[in-house]
Amino acid sequence: MDAAMLAGTVSTVLFAAANLPMLLKAVRSRDLRSYSASALVLGNVGNLTYTIYVVSLPFGPIWVLHGFYLVTMALMLVLYAVSARSQRRGARAGAAATTPVSGIPSVRTRPSRRAA
Repeated sequence: MDAAMLAGTVSTVLFAAANLPMLLKAVRSRDLRSYSASALVLGNVGNLTYTIYVVSLPFGPIWVLHGFYLVTMALMLVLYAVSARSQRRGARAGAAATTPVSGIPSVRTRPSRRAA
């Protein structure tokens, strides 16, 4: 293995290892509120466009790294869409928890403490 191939392999492993914690946290928590839908969409479009370049290269570490990025970004976009959909459903269900007459959410109050 020449120096360029070794450097490409090591950097591929490092880049993938750097992204795995973020991906695993997103999968486990299903909380993607800190992500931007437009950034995820643009990242996926960029990855798809970059695929044209990667396919023109001989097989090597860049293929593995780019494949990892394709899968990771697509998964993040899908998780974001699922998360956004479930939040919209939750918001609609929360609207049903309002009192039917006034539309104001019910409020719990603590019993007042009176000095005896």
